[in-house]
This record gives sequence, structure tokens and C-alpha cells, in this order.
Amino acid sequence: MSKIKLNPGVFDFLKQLKKNNNRDWFATHKERYLSQLSQIEAFADTLLIEMNKHDVIETLSGKKSLFRIYRDTRFSKDKTPYKTHWSGSFKRATKKRRGGYYFHIEPGNSFVAGGFWVPDTQDLKRIRDEIAYDASALRKILKSKSFIDTFGTLYGEQVQNAPKGFTTDHPAIDLIKYKQFILMRKFSDKEVSGDNFLKQINDTFKKMRPFLDYMTEVLTTDENGISIV
Repeated sequence: MSKIKLNPGVFDFLKQLKKNNNRDWFATHKERYLSQLSQIEAFADTLLIEMNKHDVIETLSGKKSLFRIYRDTRFSKDKTPYKTHWSGSFKRATKKRRGGYYFHIEPGNSFVAGGFWVPDTQDLKRIRDEIAYDASALRKILKSKSFIDTFGTLYGEQVQNAPKGFTTDHPAIDLIKYKQFILMRKFSDKEVSGDNFLKQINDTFKKMRPFLDYMTEVLTTDENGISIV
């Protein structure tokens, strides 16, 4: 694996930006921002290369995976102009591969995630129908040692009551209630600036594959298991 390490400045800049989240300070420190951005782009580029060794990613470059640091404040009560974290996402390629990956670097709140953040209505119904029919395959993944050691549990918002068409006493209602299906692993600041952080992220994404492959199979076939892509 290619060696690339994030230097401590990646956190130092974000900490100072959080204390001085205004356009004047940012303009004064623009060169420093660009230097840190260049480091994050190189990190994302290398991560993408490694990910394409075990998956097929639609994103063409690490740079294009990154979210802009500029906040959209038009509809927010928080009018601070800049985000105080680095983040990026990678989409799996073609309709035959579903789900996506995300990384987030922030002092005291760094993590990677993957799965399905906002499934559309049709996808959500298909997932729920499959779980209602037979939840054993999904439960096997969620109860595996690799899954529990890496992610702990399945994350995501859930509805309070049984979704339309399902009963509260259904044996899989705990899974049917999910409207997001997210895997997440947190990292300490020390881990982020360590020698093996890129490898740790890549290995974490690899360990998402049983879950992503299960969901892909569900979302690319109909109720009879016939391909729809």
C-alpha cells in the first residue's frame, strides 16, 4: 500500500478556523488553507487508488471526492461561512454496485461511514420487503464478529412506529423501522495523524462489503430474485 500520512497541521488549521470562522481571517490564512487542502487531496487520491483494488469506484479522483469547505448558509441559522472539518465521499460504480463511502476528519470527531444515507422511496420499500420476508441473511452480517468489532451496530434514523404495511409485532420490526442504513467507525486524533490511518480507512471500507453486497443484491433484483439491472 502507498504510504501517505496526514501531518498535525491538518487539525491545527481546523482548530484555529473554528475559533476564527470569518471571511477576514480565512482570507489572511488562504495560503495555509490551500496547503492543507493539497495534503487532503493527495490523501484522498491515494485512498481512491487503494479502494479501486477491492471495489470499483465511480469517483474519478480524490480531489473530486472532497466536499467544499464553504458552507451554504442560505437556509441555516448558523451563518458561519466555513466548515470546520475535511470530508469526502466515494460512490460505487454502475447500477450493479449500490451504496457509498464517506470519510470525515475533524478534531475530536473523525470517522468513516458507508451505506445508504437517504434511500429513495422505492429502494426503501424494497429493502423493507426483503427484510420482512427473511431477515436472517442481514442479521448474520450484523452479528458477525468482524462487523461487531469494526462497527458495533447498524446506525441510521428509524421511524417511531411500524411503517405502513407492516405490523408492530413483526419479528424483524427492529430492522424494518430503519429509514437509513449506515455503518460507522470512529477514529481518535492520534489515529488520524498516525502512520497507518489510510490503511485503517481502507480496511474499514473493505469490511463494509458484506453489508453493501447484501444490499446490492436486494436492490438489483425483484421479489423473485430476478435481476432488474
